[in-house]
Amino acid sequence: MMMEILVSVILLFVGIIILVVIHIYIVGRAFRSGYENGQIMVPGLTSNNGSKKISKEDLKNLPCFDYKVAEKGESSPVECVICLGNFNVGDKCRLLPNCNHSFHSQCIDSWLVMAPICPVCRTDINPPETSVSIAVEMELT
Repeated sequence: MMMEILVSVILLFVGIIILVVIHIYIVGRAFRSGYENGQIMVPGLTSNNGSKKISKEDLKNLPCFDYKVAEKGESSPVECVICLGNFNVGDKCRLLPNCNHSFHSQCIDSWLVMAPICPVCRTDINPPETSVSIAVEMELT
């Protein structure tokens, strides 16, 4: 009787050890295949030149504006979803051309260096050819 219990306990621990080893192997393999040069690679997230990062030139081409309050007043304050700070009059802000989300320029620049996607909707960032056309379009809307 005692020998049967001992064999059962040993087999139980061997089974648990095998499961832990298999788990470590699968998780390790998933992490290794998901990283390239220490960064997580998400399929389909590339800038317009095919690289995984956005260039400083592309950042400069994104439209930038000074924040000002609407004339009729807003029902709720507008905030930057990256730093969670409210926009104040005169803050430098950037508008992402594909999704029209706005952020503090220093916040979104730091974000886009790490990942060339909108932090709100995950839309790919494709800077416009010229920022003049978007600036005119912003004033009209």
